Amino acid sequence: MKLPVRCPSCDTQLEVIKLSCQQCKTEVIGSYKVPVYNQLDADEQEFIIQFLLNSGSLKEMANILNKSYPTVRNKLDDLIAKVKKISDEEI
Repeated sequence: MKLPVRCPSCDTQLEVIKLSCQQCKTEVIGSYKVPVYNQLDADEQEFIIQFLLNSGSLKEMANILNKSYPTVRNKLDDLIAKVKKISDEEI
């Protein structure tokens, strides 16, 4: 399940207001920003996990994804740009 990060009505950035424990029912209420990682879509998150598990090897990522090295490099560059944009919006 993808965590919603934008308001469906006005497209404003959402924030976490309440966290709760299913076990003991403790609740934490406040205003917390959604981490950058959680603002990425599921494919982007999976790419990051696989990239880390493969020690940052784009060559290995190209083999796993059955894509060319330049295609995987471009995907990483696009992901870096998106993370920078999200980070800049939080400032």
